[in-house]
Amino acid sequence: ARQVSRWSKQYRASETDNIEAMNNLIEWLPNNIPDDDETSIVHGDYRLDNMIMKDQEVIGVLDWELSTLGHPVADFSYHCLTWRTEPLYYDYEKLKELGVPNEMEYRDMYSEATGKDLSTNWEFYMAFNIFKVAAICQGILGRVRDGTAASKHAEDRGMKVYPLSEGAWSIVENNFK
Repeated sequence: ARQVSRWSKQYRASETDNIEAMNNLIEWLPNNIPDDDETSIVHGDYRLDNMIMKDQEVIGVLDWELSTLGHPVADFSYHCLTWRTEPLYYDYEKLKELGVPNEMEYRDMYSEATGKDLSTNWEFYMAFNIFKVAAICQGILGRVRDGTAASKHAEDRGMKVYPLSEGAWSIVENNFK
């Protein structure tokens, strides 16, 4: 619940356009938080790029600046956005050859290791995390508008708020409506 509120406020603080999908998500997400809500320390940006690997084992996790209190499944499902969002540089066939599981196999491995059945609420967490990334992109677009964006690619990254928000809302429409 805390994370939904935080990212909704972040989005509103840098809003540059009225995006219907984001408005829908801001209304829908807090009213549909799964009953299994729990709080723990979460990384906030838990993904392959932020892991140090040695011999197929994670030996370190980088970039803790987004760490906060939140739902552990939200953190894990954020890590799984690799399978849902536009590939940046991952070769999925190569990952398969290396023994990297697909999204559902990976989710089920987490479920088995933690004893938590993620199948019921999985799509909520995926919609939430894509919403979160869209809110981050909106923040970038806000900095472009304000003239404070540092990267020459900032506008392109910020514009991803549109397809990401549509993608998150389509998860809701396809799974909860």
